[in-house]
Amino acid sequence: MNSDTDGKYGFDDLGFARPDIGREARQGLPEIVYGPGKTTQEITGLVRHFLARNSGPVLVTRVESEVAARVLAEVPDGTYDRAGRLLCWRRAGLLDFRVAVVSAGTADGPVAAEAVAVASAIGLEVERIADVGVAGIHRLLAVSDVLHRADTVVCVAGMEGALASVVGGLVGCPVIAVPTSVGYGANLAGVTALLAMLSSCAAGMTVVNIDSGFAAAMAAFRIARAAAPSAAAMTREERRPA
Repeated sequence: MNSDTDGKYGFDDLGFARPDIGREARQGLPEIVYGPGKTTQEITGLVRHFLARNSGPVLVTRVESEVAARVLAEVPDGTYDRAGRLLCWRRAGLLDFRVAVVSAGTADGPVAAEAVAVASAIGLEVERIADVGVAGIHRLLAVSDVLHRADTVVCVAGMEGALASVVGGLVGCPVIAVPTSVGYGANLAGVTALLAMLSSCAAGMTVVNIDSGFAAAMAAFRIARAAAPSAAAMTREERRPA
């Protein structure tokens, strides 16, 4: 193993990868490993390295169950979330920051599950709401109290992506919209939902990449970190818009 020569850049050279061991100090979490395209040996090597070099949670995303089993056999004491396809060692302590993960249809479930798994592993308090798409908008209105309790809402939707605009108009907290590739031909593998969310008249929403529950969870974490100083000085009720 070789580190950068003067320590300035905060990475190590493992030959097959250059793990960013300085990211935890910069951003509050160690670098998170993207599983697809890596061998079991590469994933195992990176996990061991981050466990040794960082103190926070070590995560591997998009891991299928067979690969997860092989990695856990080599690096014990981790957990695997099958629905979210997430491997985790050293879950973070719970922050005083509530995230509601809302999905439009049952088919959007895998993307929402990834958002829930990652957000929970990095210390966010998560409340999950499924199958509240706008084709039956009364289902969403029935859980409006959950939306208004949240500090951030992650909104996962395919088809035409309309759920994000509705949620964005109902709440005053940050809304992170996740378009999914769920839908018929004109959904264009998620592009229609993506463009609808980007074009929403519910101003100020954050929109992440298609099918990326991971990106939504990480955006929520950044918001939680930025809110931390004021959160310590105010109650949850005082922080919520009137």
